[in-house]
Amino acid sequence: MKYSVEVVTDEPAFAELGPQWARLYRGCAAATPFQSHAWLHSWWLSYGRPGRLRLLLVRDGRDLVAVAPLMRVRRPVPALVPLGGAISDYGDVLVDDARGEEAVGALTEALWSAARTALIDLREVRPGAAAEQVYARWGGPRRRVDDSLCLELPAVPMDELVARLPSAKAQRVRAKLRKLAALGVERHVVPSGEVDKALRRLVELHRLQWQGRKVTGEHLRPRFREHLVRSVGAMVESGDAVVTEFRLEDDVVAVDLTLLSGRLAGGYLYGAHPCLRERKADVAVMLLDACAEQACDGGRDTLSLLRGDEPYKRHWRPEQVGNQRLLLARRRTAPLLSAALCDVAARRRGKDVVRRWRERGGDGP
Repeated sequence: MKYSVEVVTDEPAFAELGPQWARLYRGCAAATPFQSHAWLHSWWLSYGRPGRLRLLLVRDGRDLVAVAPLMRVRRPVPALVPLGGAISDYGDVLVDDARGEEAVGALTEALWSAARTALIDLREVRPGAAAEQVYARWGGPRRRVDDSLCLELPAVPMDELVARLPSAKAQRVRAKLRKLAALGVERHVVPSGEVDKALRRLVELHRLQWQGRKVTGEHLRPRFREHLVRSVGAMVESGDAVVTEFRLEDDVVAVDLTLLSGRLAGGYLYGAHPCLRERKADVAVMLLDACAEQACDGGRDTLSLLRGDEPYKRHWRPEQVGNQRLLLARRRTAPLLSAALCDVAARRRGKDVVRRWRERGGDGP
């Protein structure tokens, strides 16, 4: 079977791919919400730069059977990297599972052609991702290095998550759930027509809860808010996201955004009013209870706590699942691969130096 390859470099053509992309996304079991058209196209509108877009499309006739959603960067080396950037927890390509090895082979050939002048640098690849199939077929220099750590739980009801805990911890969690019920905290899934308003409230509550403390600055910027409102509205309509409001005495005191795919549910971002903590409500327990309910729907197998190794996540005894960084080159671009590996090593050494410095209390030698 002969496939054709197309390279899309302009935003209007990207926008028009929505319906075809959605069919391919549904046909790729390994896909995460961060590979949906709504998420990536919206991300491009907020973060993309003119002239950088590189969408590699593989078609069988008019049918879209594989996509590598990439953009070109120049630093630290000329490379093609996944769309989605730092605000996306997983990066990947899309391949129609029904097309099997032929579609993977065609996408690999398209990437091989693209690698003539740039390193293929696939970040935050989850184990089992479609990109691993490309990596396995790659005929040139390649390297796999560790990327971010994610923590994952099984997609089971909250009472089963609690049962996984040691007896004393399980009793404390059940007491916290009873406390939430006694306070009268109610949760409501936001209908699609009200998502815009709810997300703006989420961002404001997120700002309020972190006021005076260290926070991810990007989450407070207008471009991030615009991306979230634009992408999640469409994702709620297609079943790829759920926005939940938590109300106390008719006031919205928290808003949570959970992203969904065929196999995975992930709690992405939330905002909570400080009054919840003042009333001794455990916000983490409240959010996980809601997220677990969403994860159980639709036959999903994973409730992802996404990137980060925060202590509150560890309380639930999650599995550690490390993302991967897949570096692909040709012989002529092998020096770019070597340079990228040197950059990775230098950054790790820098982090180790900072960690040891902090462990010593930030004092000099």
